[in-house]
Amino acid sequence: MRLYEYEGKILAQKVGIPIPAGKMVDSPEAAREVARDLKGEVVIKAQILLGGRGKAGGVKFARDPEEAERLTREMLAGKIRDRKVEKVLVEKKLEIIEEMYLGITIDEIKKRMILLAGRTGGVEVEAIAQKPGAGFARFHVDPFIGVPGFRAKELAKHLGAADKGLGALSNIVSRLYGLTQKFDASVAEINPLVKTKNGSYLAADCRVEIDDDALFRQKELESFGIFPREERGREPTELERKGAEIDRVDHRGVAGRVVEFEGDTGLIIGGGGASLTVFDAILKYGGKPANYCEIGGNPTVKKVQLLTELILSKPGVKRLAVITNVLSNTRVDLVARGVIKGMLNRGIDPKKFPVVFRVPGAWEDEGFKILNKYGIKYFERAHTMDEAAKYVVEMGKS
Repeated sequence: MRLYEYEGKILAQKVGIPIPAGKMVDSPEAAREVARDLKGEVVIKAQILLGGRGKAGGVKFARDPEEAERLTREMLAGKIRDRKVEKVLVEKKLEIIEEMYLGITIDEIKKRMILLAGRTGGVEVEAIAQKPGAGFARFHVDPFIGVPGFRAKELAKHLGAADKGLGALSNIVSRLYGLTQKFDASVAEINPLVKTKNGSYLAADCRVEIDDDALFRQKELESFGIFPREERGREPTELERKGAEIDRVDHRGVAGRVVEFEGDTGLIIGGGGASLTVFDAILKYGGKPANYCEIGGNPTVKKVQLLTELILSKPGVKRLAVITNVLSNTRVDLVARGVIKGMLNRGIDPKKFPVVFRVPGAWEDEGFKILNKYGIKYFERAHTMDEAAKYVVEMGKS
């Protein structure tokens, strides 16, 4: 889950990383008041979950509170990189004498966290870092040791720190790694990390991404006003919000990450790219998906039940397709029980409602016995997902 800049800075401040004075607002009038409190020039920064906002007009400077109000009104009324701006961060303008880069992420090859530090920061730093001689230092973190003090000082020296600044900057290096550990961040990036005229080091911008699979244990985030969400380029619908809540009911398995569409065929699908194949097959045979979602990783009966109830609660849903690839890590009988319980709780007779089940995998014989008992049409692994998709679309037409 990618955080907004202001949310990333909340976490940075919690672990002791200095940030500029400022506040997130969602109205022009509030921006004026914050600018007045900060005294002097301020920067107005659109809060969107995309990079490159500076070049797109998402960062503006205001000389006084009135200009801050005007610029905020313009931002909130428009879009930045096709994203609606709903809030902005108003911060005191810094007197910057140097910009640097400091980030930590996962090296997928080494399977370890990697710290990157460069004397260049700001726009297009990713492209600069790829060039030979760009001067970026890299350090793979041993998870059993972390970032030793001497290593943090080495990186601080690489960034040009000396004397009193050495301790301040090495602390930021250590604390950035601490942020990833405390909040299960897969990415924590300060770009730019700036040195100001008075010799202070501050996180002028902060990007943080939290591991989705660790959100269930990051309850502290909600006390900071940071709530789990999925980035779709728009606000989630009520159905999507409820789906996300279902997925958080239990950490076991995936069942509830829903994307809503204006269709009449409810989908409970899974198997990596197979879910997209099923979605396309439904469209190919003339069906109109009411949603997209995935199940897998052996979700509990309760999660599948709640997901089934949710999808069937959507107005206009006339049929239900429960179709996946062969799932070796998911019990078919548990999925079957969950679907049946969800239908019965909605007052739906499984024998009369158009529903097709094609979920081969572990414990499939037991699952098929349960489905047979309740009169649900099921396909075994000898039949393709495409066949099952075609069947459910035609079944709903009859």
